[in-house]
Amino acid sequence: MRHPASSRGPTSFPVRVLRSARLTLHVVEGVATTLVVFPWVEPPRRRELVRRWSVRMLRMLRVETRFHGVPEGGLPGNLLIVANHISWLDIFVLNTLQPARFVAKAELRRWPVVGWLSHSVGTVFVERARRRHTGSVNRDTAAALRRGDVVAIFPEGAATEGTTLLPFKGSLLQPIVDAEGHVQPIAIRYRDIEGAQTVAPAYAGDTSFMTSFWNVTGERRLVAELHLVAALPARARHRRELARAAEAAIRTALAATANGSAPDTHGDRRAGPR
Repeated sequence: MRHPASSRGPTSFPVRVLRSARLTLHVVEGVATTLVVFPWVEPPRRRELVRRWSVRMLRMLRVETRFHGVPEGGLPGNLLIVANHISWLDIFVLNTLQPARFVAKAELRRWPVVGWLSHSVGTVFVERARRRHTGSVNRDTAAALRRGDVVAIFPEGAATEGTTLLPFKGSLLQPIVDAEGHVQPIAIRYRDIEGAQTVAPAYAGDTSFMTSFWNVTGERRLVAELHLVAALPARARHRRELARAAEAAIRTALAATANGSAPDTHGDRRAGPR
């Protein structure tokens, strides 16, 4: 793994400013879409608009997405995506694979730009210290899953630099147990232009959003790898057991791909800068 500064050097200051300006306009477009278009279109159309917006955003930032192990026919409904958490980019990377309803900690709502956009596309923010609120969110989420929705969570409870994996919290897995659906573990890893793991996108610890954002604009190219492992049936399982199984699956996937991308397999897909 390397430091955010590549041996080939970061992009120039004008390039960073240009990327920032383009992204600002793109964000304005996204806000306008959620306010003007979303109230008039059905959920499938909303999801497609979110996916396209996320794809364009990542291309502006020169972030290529690579998906390994995507099931033939795509992801089903009544599915809880469980992923490790590294960056504010994670939400948009996952949305290029499968637009989902995110359940996130309340602090995310206060993040610059990302918090507002997440709220606009239906992210549910939960006050984990308030058990009554968590219970209400879990009931609503279980109902959405039974209707066939796809929901995504980051059960570590905090972002990391991607070099470690925090213990998974089981409380947010209760809805998928109640809905008798499946858990889809996804391991996320970021690489630089040279293929080495990078912490440039990390939004963890004392790193501010602006520092993380500036690091991303300074990268000549980033690759976001998503490794999907076998889905876990949630029926008749305890949430803590399910959380441990998902954590173990993601930990194994990250270890297996530590020194390079996984071999191409059926279901691999790529998207990103052209």
